[in-house]
Amino acid sequence: MMRFKAVLAAALLCCGAAAQAHNYHVGLTEISFNPRTGGTEVVHTYTAHDVEALLMNLYQRQFDLGLEEDQAVFRRYLEKRFRISVDGKPLPLKWVGLQANVDNVVVFQEIDQTELPPGAVLLDGVLTDFLPQQVNNVNVSGPGRPTASIVFNRDRREQALP
Repeated sequence: MMRFKAVLAAALLCCGAAAQAHNYHVGLTEISFNPRTGGTEVVHTYTAHDVEALLMNLYQRQFDLGLEEDQAVFRRYLEKRFRISVDGKPLPLKWVGLQANVDNVVVFQEIDQTELPPGAVLLDGVLTDFLPQQVNNVNVSGPGRPTASIVFNRDRREQALP
């Protein structure tokens, strides 16, 4: 009986930890120049649960991000909230694709034949309008540019890239 109580207590502790584990809402974006293609690649990674909750909240239905029509809904959302611009003009971010699994949603975009110019400004408000604690970390690297990290949140959605 004592062993059962210890196992039960351990199980409850793990369940409680799992319930608390998702108190952090973080997105990660990697922006890098690919010398082979001559373009800038943008890879976003978000927690699948956060994306699913956002879409459910917006449209009151379940989404399957394995389906192109459901991916298109998230694509429209992301493209309104993530933009790289120079002199106030958005750079043409091409949608390459999306991969989703039980843990993550990964979005691939690129800017063809373009290296990020000096003075580029990034808008990153993905999920910050839905989750007050959402933090989006952006890592930027490229030729002649040391890797730099920028943090975006609800209060800070637009910043110049280093």
